[in-house]
Amino acid sequence: MTRVYVGMSGGVDSSLAAALLVEQGYDVTGVYMKNWSQDLPGMKCPWADDLADAKRVAVQLGIDFKVFDFEAEYKQKVVDYMVDEYKAGRTPNPDIMCNQEVKFKLFLETALADGADMIATGHYARVSEGRLKLAADANKDQTYFSYRVTGEALRRVLFPLGDHAKSEVRDM
Repeated sequence: MTRVYVGMSGGVDSSLAAALLVEQGYDVTGVYMKNWSQDLPGMKCPWADDLADAKRVAVQLGIDFKVFDFEAEYKQKVVDYMVDEYKAGRTPNPDIMCNQEVKFKLFLETALADGADMIATGHYARVSEGRLKLAADANKDQTYFSYRVTGEALRRVLFPLGDHAKSEVRDM
């Protein structure tokens, strides 16, 4: 049986991605990626609530659950990059860097080292033979944020929501 680690944020999309993979017969482990926990001026970081939501979903689905702490790497690869780009007068896209360096590199490497065969996320995208493909829902398509993910990584990624519209995901 294929062992899949699903990145779970506690939200609807990643929760449904995990549920669909369970229904499809995969051996699913939920993983909360702790990427940021610092409060910002005027804004409390909701990471603890998100973690609790993700754990609740994992319990409801009857799947194992883990926390991968990527905070130091996220700061270095995403936050520092963003600040440096702004200082240089450029407009960075931290979502692209997060997908390239954290979700589809560090998460993938850590999951594989821990015994996973593949990873999955709640992104709206599709993959075919290691190539990124547009999601069925053009209004939710997230391939733009993942265009720098390598083909090698994409061969080990599942996007269970890629064939679904967001309205359908909410209903499910």
